[in-house]
Amino acid sequence: MDVWMHDLLGLAFGLIVGISLGLTGGGGSIFGVPLLVYGLNIPVGTSIGLSLAAVGITAGFGAALRLKEKEVDLRAGLVFAVAGMVLAPLGAWIGTKVSAALLLSAFALIMAFIGLRMWRGKAETGIVPGPCTVRPGGGLGPGCYVRLSLAGCAAGLMSGLFGVGGGFIIVPALLYVTGMSIHRAVATSLLVIFLISLSGLAAHLAHGQQFPMPVTALFIGGGFAGMFVGGALRSRLSGAALQRVFAIGMWFVAAYMLARNLPAFFRS
Repeated sequence: MDVWMHDLLGLAFGLIVGISLGLTGGGGSIFGVPLLVYGLNIPVGTSIGLSLAAVGITAGFGAALRLKEKEVDLRAGLVFAVAGMVLAPLGAWIGTKVSAALLLSAFALIMAFIGLRMWRGKAETGIVPGPCTVRPGGGLGPGCYVRLSLAGCAAGLMSGLFGVGGGFIIVPALLYVTGMSIHRAVATSLLVIFLISLSGLAAHLAHGQQFPMPVTALFIGGGFAGMFVGGALRSRLSGAALQRVFAIGMWFVAAYMLARNLPAFFRS
């Protein structure tokens, strides 16, 4: 592949990640690693670290925009993120001990399961408030802190392990644990992804990870542009439509990853 074409694809793939992040709050992290591995032929280990850097920075940019619009639930987001930041380095360490085929196959199976949960989930108008629902001006009970922290730990572990921001766990968890609307969950997830990705990225850098340039800069630049496009599309879609877009995207990527990795896993 020519250098200019490689760089152009890096920009285009970053755009896809940004649109996905702006639209769903989590799809960007799902698409990042497969695009880098299969689209740009970047090794899995490097792709995981690069995906964390790109998705984290792009999510931080999106979170800043949402904070300005007061769409982010800071209280629930920070509780979620702190727990995730603690577990992200452990996930990064585990990722160095398993094969790439096993890692990507496990990632695909988890995406398929979460996609099924999102597809069957209720739209924002159909969510029944539970004992842990976060209301404007309301407080969080002990049980809510525990649930958010446990979900944050799972997201952080997968962030370091798979090179994702954890949005595919964060958005459903915020919906089912707190009962907030899908649009508010998406906005809050961007803040959580940014903070957890910083922790996971630091762990990968500590393990000596290096990123290729200029594709890294182009990938991140495309993500910034895509965030604007995804945000504009998000305002035009209903909560139910967003959840189904999220689920369909995960199923397509999961099927492709399984097709590419399961044969190699069984041969080994």
